[in-house]
Amino acid sequence: MDREIPKGERRKTAVKKGLRWGGVALAVVIVGGMLMRMAAESVDMKNLEVSEVDMDDLQVSVMASGNVVPEHQEMIVSPINTRIVEVYKRTGDEVEEGTPLLKLDLMTAETEYKKGLDDEQMRKLQLQKLKITQDTRLTDMKMKIKVAQMALNSKKMQLRNEQYLDSIGSGTTDRVRQAQLDYNTAQLELEQLKVQYENEIKTANAEYKLQELDIEMFSKGLAETKRTLEDARILSPRKAVLTYINNNIGAQISRGEQVATVSDLTSFKAECSIADGYSDRMAVGGRVLVRTGREQLTGSISSFNPQTKNSMIEFTVNFDEPSHKLLRPGLKVEVYVLTSEKSDVMRIKSGAFYKGPGKYSLFVVDGDRLTARDVTLGEASYDYIEVTGGLRKGERVVVSDMEQYKNRNNIKIK
Repeated sequence: MDREIPKGERRKTAVKKGLRWGGVALAVVIVGGMLMRMAAESVDMKNLEVSEVDMDDLQVSVMASGNVVPEHQEMIVSPINTRIVEVYKRTGDEVEEGTPLLKLDLMTAETEYKKGLDDEQMRKLQLQKLKITQDTRLTDMKMKIKVAQMALNSKKMQLRNEQYLDSIGSGTTDRVRQAQLDYNTAQLELEQLKVQYENEIKTANAEYKLQELDIEMFSKGLAETKRTLEDARILSPRKAVLTYINNNIGAQISRGEQVATVSDLTSFKAECSIADGYSDRMAVGGRVLVRTGREQLTGSISSFNPQTKNSMIEFTVNFDEPSHKLLRPGLKVEVYVLTSEKSDVMRIKSGAFYKGPGKYSLFVVDGDRLTARDVTLGEASYDYIEVTGGLRKGERVVVSDMEQYKNRNNIKIK
């Protein structure tokens, strides 16, 4: 007959089963871990980019970043403080030279211009009045000089008569002296009038020129106001595409504020920036390679600003084919400034790991394994890096990003 199993035996049996299944689970975990470790320690070459060390020429370059912009682009600004009344075109529209883009409120400016025209006319009339006044005053002085000259001639005749009478005994010495004094006085008065006349001419000329210059300056300012009014009639300065327009009707616009931009989208250039440490390698006319995706374009530096801004310097690149089909506004490009050329150097393909000349730990293909090796790299071109030590021609090197294996010396190849 069946008998009840004691609790102690049942407990022992349960413990034995638990230990047995726990051992199996631990074994599974250990084996799985070993398998995962073996998998982690191996790598599939299909997922890596490998470069063979070769010997060839190297065009040394430094990398910059660039942004494609229209080669010809004009920003149109408001020449006055005003507001937008009407908008005639939309962003993206093709416009011809002289096409109206928008209308600004010119009433106040036109009123001031008309007031200026009246002021200019008044100034010219005042100048004419000044001329008449000066001519009258000079004419009066000329008449006084003529009268003084006639009086002097009369005094001279009287002096001669008295001298003659005195010589024949009919006159007196006192009368001769008086006649001589009258003559000398008249002569001095005439000379004084002549000097005054000359000074009056100089003063009149200076005063007239001063007023004339004032009118000339005023007229120039008025002409500038007229040009400003003409500029305020916002027209397209060239045949282009309207890439921006302020279409907020009624908005207040300050003088110098942008209201529109027209761009010629048939040709382009690149506005670029590079670390200021490379400023000594920059020169107008220097050749560059520009990459966008897998495509490569060529060009040259047309200008650069040596002034540092946020540790960068800016320069402009003109493309050899500014109308290339790949170019479009806002396109981000990689720019490689060619600085020199080296012949017959050992090299490998460029990779994201390269940060500049120095020592690197790279994985070299060694049979069925990848072995980490210290390698010295020099300068680089846009697609190759100079090898100065640690590698031999014909060896194969991984140029992919191997950051996850940086603490490993060997990796098995699957």
